[in-house]
Amino acid sequence: MDKKEQKQETAQVDLLDVLLDKDNKEPITLMDEKGKQISFEQIAMIVHEVKKEKKLFAILKPVDKIEGISENEAIVFLVDQDKNGNTILKIEEDEDVAIDVFDDYYDLLEDEMAKQKEKKTAKKTATAKTAPKATKTAGKTAATKKTTKK
Repeated sequence: MDKKEQKQETAQVDLLDVLLDKDNKEPITLMDEKGKQISFEQIAMIVHEVKKEKKLFAILKPVDKIEGISENEAIVFLVDQDKNGNTILKIEEDEDVAIDVFDDYYDLLEDEMAKQKEKKTAKKTATAKTAPKATKTAGKTAATKKTTKK
């Protein structure tokens, strides 16, 4: 494959495939309205219902400095299609929808933290249950030996 074919293959990667790839850790580069490239770190993909229609949103955190956005802020983008059927991202301009998407994201985080806490608790409980059984068995053996000596 020559360089021209490699460039075409790279250009044909669908944005949706990149966004949905759980193993992708590379920044996502988008163009602003002035043609300037801006890199983002993908935070989450959220399905959220808007006016009884499920829509897909991407939460992206700017890697590059953007005026008006602090270092610890992220932006909600609507995953949409252009007139040619290509996947595009549009900044969600409805503040209520953006807040709802962030709320869904925070709910997912809380659920994940609760699951991890349950796993840790279950692991500790399993370890604790195993240890006393061994102690009780050892205790019974010791008591039996004492009884036998008398």
